[in-house]
Amino acid sequence: MDKPLRLAAPCLELRAAYESYYREWLESGETFVPWVAERKPEPFEEMLAWLEERGLEDKQPPGWVPDSTFWLTDGAGRVLGAANLRHRLTPGLLAAGGHIGYGIRPSERGKGYAKALLKLTLEQAAALGVERALLVCDRSNEASARVILACGGVEDEPHEEADGNVVRRFWIGLPSAR
Repeated sequence: MDKPLRLAAPCLELRAAYESYYREWLESGETFVPWVAERKPEPFEEMLAWLEERGLEDKQPPGWVPDSTFWLTDGAGRVLGAANLRHRLTPGLLAAGGHIGYGIRPSERGKGYAKALLKLTLEQAAALGVERALLVCDRSNEASARVILACGGVEDEPHEEADGNVVRRFWIGLPSAR
């Protein structure tokens, strides 16, 4: 990680970098993480508008909460990862969704980017007034659990989904930003 990392709001200036990120996920055959990244970036301007609307309270379907999406970029302007920050929790998110979903493009994993992305996104959560952020991962996702623990996660009771999948749940206390 020799290049400065920063969170960027999705924007037209990062179109080519994001499209490269999206193609890599698509070609990997893996499930997109965070979930908003699965939306096709075409037309790009419509995807940007959709992401912006996701942060508006009055634009959410019943049962949904506003969320914000950020892209992790490096000094070369590449999109290395993405994070989705839910502004508050519903009972379903409290059980198995959490405040933050994040993912690093497959070719850039194992380089410390996930930890950097999570730390920067936790700063955004604190700025929203979140005092304790809930992070979750499947029991089988040891890499994600290590990242969450390295960022201060304290494990809580797991949640078992209807299909038997076990979701590990972690809380991270945040400094008051208000």
